[in-house]
Amino acid sequence: METGIVSYGAYVPRYRIKPEEIGRIWGVDGKAMGKGLMINQKSVPSPDEDVVTIATEAARYMMARVPEVDPGDIGAIYVGSESHPYAVKPTATIVAESIDATPAMTAADMEFACKAGTAGIQACMGLVGSGMIRYGVAIGADTSQGAPGDALEYSASAGGAAYLIGSENVIARINKTLSFTTDTPDFWRREGQPYPLHGGRFTGEPAYFRHITSAAKMMFDAMGTTAADYEHAVFHQPNGKFPTRVSKQLGFSPEQIQYGLLTPDIGNTYSGAVPLGLANVLDHAEPGDRIFVTSYGSGAGSDAFDITVTDAIKDYKRDRAPVLESILANPVYVDYGTYAKYKGKIVMPE
Repeated sequence: METGIVSYGAYVPRYRIKPEEIGRIWGVDGKAMGKGLMINQKSVPSPDEDVVTIATEAARYMMARVPEVDPGDIGAIYVGSESHPYAVKPTATIVAESIDATPAMTAADMEFACKAGTAGIQACMGLVGSGMIRYGVAIGADTSQGAPGDALEYSASAGGAAYLIGSENVIARINKTLSFTTDTPDFWRREGQPYPLHGGRFTGEPAYFRHITSAAKMMFDAMGTTAADYEHAVFHQPNGKFPTRVSKQLGFSPEQIQYGLLTPDIGNTYSGAVPLGLANVLDHAEPGDRIFVTSYGSGAGSDAFDITVTDAIKDYKRDRAPVLESILANPVYVDYGTYAKYKGKIVMPE
């Protein structure tokens, strides 16, 4: 059965902090750090925002665009994140309740570093394609963590996107998906630890670049394509430098990644990174456009997708929810003290 994207929604908090402000506190040239990472600013969640609220907002936008879809026909909801607010209590059930998708459904939280959202899309594709469910919802969202003064603090941000996967009125057909996965411990956070650790430069060549390029080349081979066959491309973006470099290695031009590359203006949203990049591409896509997508999650693995935008997107009610350009407009900038308070790095003594 043909499966694909029936609807989507995205959300990013409006607060921002610049690398210069972070560097000012730690005695580091933040401007140079931001330039090296290709990050101009990053999003900051307000005190009342977490993965639940971000995922819920994205899911509500997703459903607003398809009023003809009965939430009762949603048979599965998966929320991928590495910053779920509860260690024991699913985010997915809260989101399901918020869009009236309960109770006849299955729900679960997923975790595979930054590719948990795309893993959810694959799971929904399998359930829809097998006929077990009519629609599935996959969400990638994070309020990512970075220890004070660590390099991650310049990039770790917040945001997410939701996807309704089905086989009817598909606006973007998923032609194929495949994955490349190994045990590569480049980034980790143990239970109870507030901040992750990482392998520094080890996170580059043997981790990110090996997995992205391997999954991408597997997709090229499987589909008999090259970069020239796609109008758009989206890659996992822990910073602006890595996806720019890997896209060039694979033969994609700057124009092909322009809509999918959001990290320079919002930071690394972890599980939300590729789903948000794809959402921005779909905000601008035309019928017949072909989209190449490759996510990456530390630990490590990549999910690749070959997607074709269908004629159904012409009748898609995109304007019933905010597009990313409007969501990202008019940001509010905060200083480090406000950022630290909002992120819980400093708390009021009891």
